[in-house]
Amino acid sequence: SAAWLGGQSLASGNASQVWVKINDELKGVFTVKSRYRSNLSHAVKRLRDEGYETYLLSGDNPTDESFLTDIFGSASRLHFSQKPEDKLRFIERLQKDRNRRVLMVGDGLNDAGALKQSDVGVAVSDDTNNFSPACDAIIEGDQLPLLPAYVKLARSGQNIIKMSFAISLLYNLTGVSFAITGELSPVIAAILMPVSSVTIVSFTTLASALAVGKHIKTDQSHMKSFRESV
Repeated sequence: SAAWLGGQSLASGNASQVWVKINDELKGVFTVKSRYRSNLSHAVKRLRDEGYETYLLSGDNPTDESFLTDIFGSASRLHFSQKPEDKLRFIERLQKDRNRRVLMVGDGLNDAGALKQSDVGVAVSDDTNNFSPACDAIIEGDQLPLLPAYVKLARSGQNIIKMSFAISLLYNLTGVSFAITGELSPVIAAILMPVSSVTIVSFTTLASALAVGKHIKTDQSHMKSFRESV
């Protein structure tokens, strides 16, 4: 920093400065500006519109606070200069003090503790062979804007599972009622038993495919509208 090396800080806007000093002589300064993933603002806005609370946990200095405040909606949701243990404790507070279920998205080893502590840890990686082992899921960097659609798909998956159980229960109750009355021959029962499994597998496959198409298409439509608006 300029203060540590005895330099005079220069006006640099939303950028970090790295000063160089060799043998007590200031050589100059590097100005480093952060580059964010494309459509980051769209993904965060979509999550906020769905009613999710979003927070930023960053180990960097607050050089881009004004830009990120516009994305996350409030400066109180931005936490800079966070060490790995700070991120972990923040997740714990959300879970214990506020009784929240937390999805953590991180792209570095310094996020490992928070990813493991969260209810769902998602590692973002541009190389799927290089990721944090503490995660529950991996997402490619260029697919990050589709995160809201993946969250909605996960919720749809829960509903599909519940509906599958309901269909299975109804099928078996109907079969048992016929079996008790003795109206089913062993041969017919043997045929109907695997049919139930085929029915459930077919239902879950078709329903999942429809849910994927629906949520991805909807989110891409929102993304297009968002791009046109900005």
